[in-house]
Amino acid sequence: MVTKFYTPHALLQDFIQCIMVIHAEVETNGSAVVCPYPPAPQNSLFFYINDRIKVLKADETEFRLQPRSVVVGPMITRVMLDINKSHKAVRVGFHPGGLHRFLGLSMAEMIDRHFDAMDVYGSEMVEVNNKLQEAKDFDEIKDVIESFLLKKVNALKKALPFDKAMLELMRTSGNMPIEKVASLACLSIRQFERVSKERIGIPPKFFARLIRFSKAYRMRENFPQMSWTTIAHHCGYFDQMHFIRDFKQFASVVPGIIERYLEKAPVKLQAELRI
Repeated sequence: MVTKFYTPHALLQDFIQCIMVIHAEVETNGSAVVCPYPPAPQNSLFFYINDRIKVLKADETEFRLQPRSVVVGPMITRVMLDINKSHKAVRVGFHPGGLHRFLGLSMAEMIDRHFDAMDVYGSEMVEVNNKLQEAKDFDEIKDVIESFLLKKVNALKKALPFDKAMLELMRTSGNMPIEKVASLACLSIRQFERVSKERIGIPPKFFARLIRFSKAYRMRENFPQMSWTTIAHHCGYFDQMHFIRDFKQFASVVPGIIERYLEKAPVKLQAELRI
């Protein structure tokens, strides 16, 4: 698997954390290439250049083929992905509040939902998808994505102190008192809760839990020999009960079970995420 990260254009850095291009050729032997994909605290815009992935949600029984370009709302439950043989994709990772500013929509209405970007951008997205398939290398792929994003800068919703406060919460891996984050956002606790649901979709304490869980999960993908106890301590968990609770909440299973999924998965899809 080859992965390359790009720092966005200066005009995009206010709301986009990175542009990630990935290419994995997997030997399938005719069988599905299924990988777990728990929720992460970063909203994303995905583009699938070669094979389109299929997604199985927790409350469904069949994998659903995804569009070429997908807007992914705030995820709070695990999905399973069938990435097929040639997984070549782009992921645009937004800062907290960034997708809300980009789309102008309430994130609370997008929880655990995926949207065809063509429904939002129409023929413009058709052109972007076509250019991505014609791109000769990763740098050209990045240029196509960046050009599309730059056209949207003037239509962005205004940034708020809330966005920087939540970015600080991300930088501390979710280990900051919510009262302090609210203070950085220049909001009362009640106002902070309301704005959080609008701009990131979920309450701030829940978001902090998701940040901690995501760090723990990504550590396991990167360091499979590291004990769960070491991972829990490193991520700010002070007791096993809260650690297991978050895995049940976000991965749908206890740590030992997700470990078995990862052992079978041919590709570690979150190991190199930058959040």
